[in-house]
Amino acid sequence: MLLPGLLDTDAIRKDFPILDRVVHEGKKLVYLDNAATSQKPRQVLDVINAHYERHNANVHRGVHVLAEEATALYEGARDKVAAFINAPSRDEVIFTKNASESLNLVANMLGWADEPYRVDHDTEIVITEMEHHSNIVPWQLLSQRTGAKLKWFGLTDDGRLDLSNIDQVITEKTKVVSFVLVSNILGTVNPVEAIVRRAQEVGALVVIDASQAAPHMPLDVQALQADFVAFTGHKMCGPDGIGVLWGRQELLEDLPPFLGGGEMIETVSMHSSTYAPAPHKFEAGTPPIAQAVGLGAAVDYLTSIGMENIARHEHVITEYAIRRLQEVPDLRIIGPTTAEDRGAAVSFTLGDIHPHDVGQVLDEQGIAVRVGHHCARPVCLRYGIPATTRASFYLYSTPAEVDALIEGLEHVRNFFG
Repeated sequence: MLLPGLLDTDAIRKDFPILDRVVHEGKKLVYLDNAATSQKPRQVLDVINAHYERHNANVHRGVHVLAEEATALYEGARDKVAAFINAPSRDEVIFTKNASESLNLVANMLGWADEPYRVDHDTEIVITEMEHHSNIVPWQLLSQRTGAKLKWFGLTDDGRLDLSNIDQVITEKTKVVSFVLVSNILGTVNPVEAIVRRAQEVGALVVIDASQAAPHMPLDVQALQADFVAFTGHKMCGPDGIGVLWGRQELLEDLPPFLGGGEMIETVSMHSSTYAPAPHKFEAGTPPIAQAVGLGAAVDYLTSIGMENIARHEHVITEYAIRRLQEVPDLRIIGPTTAEDRGAAVSFTLGDIHPHDVGQVLDEQGIAVRVGHHCARPVCLRYGIPATTRASFYLYSTPAEVDALIEGLEHVRNFFG
């Protein structure tokens, strides 16, 4: 099917060896679980293999040729990520092992910080009801440890944030506001400007979880006007085990480190230590070197296609998927039912059939989707459902795969009568 705005998926899919797989005795793989993790192109796999085969060494401390090559590749990846997100300085890019670690890093820094950043019993933390557990639990832990009050924005019936009481939720006591840019379960793209404006009015720091945004749309940290932005590599064609935390330079200079040892030090005595400047201040121990190099290659790959082009492609695919899903009897989309202001993950229920059963029957047809509460259980509680089935799309997704999903759902309905 020809739909205006689509990428040349025939050419793109040739870069992803796994998409040629045949599963379950002759079923062609239809991979619709991209919100959980994306597939990796040859261009990324080749760079990782080359690193281990030709350049493998620890970074920063060695003077031999392999160490210098590994350091150049590792720090070169930092340059690529900084350019990818339009960071004012490469030194604002911290490598972690995933977005969860990035968010935990911020929460712990703020718990140990001095004024004016310190979170304590007389302050408030604001999150939202649509957060991934990785942006709920760290703040719960910080609240329990410090006595700070944890507050949140609720959800409307159509899967949007309810900001009708924004002035009452974000108050003069609010120290930090942390929220997801694009929901991993609802697909909702949140109104960043309104939330950031109110947070800045009261002097609160803003933390944005961009895990479902960085792979799918242009990400400009300066335009967001946030203080911290977190995302992960494995959802954006990169390897597992690499995440990113971007933070404003002045904050990284003032805030204390979370982990100690290794590269994060400047001087150490038996009585005290001083710390290296950011970003190394927050990268204790041997970092994920090959993973960072792989993330740099993923950034190169996505940049060569163009993030605007990827966003346009996914919008067309998502719009088509929503229209086709609404044709399925007894199917209920959980979240926005139009493609406007939403990402490429669509969650749904199918009558009284449990999502795990839906997922298993679809898998027998070669269709890979995600089932469960997607690490966003409060959303399921809000809408009175045990779980959902989630189909999520990416730059290599095609209308034919959407059609295969619809056919698969018809098979599910027939199977369960």
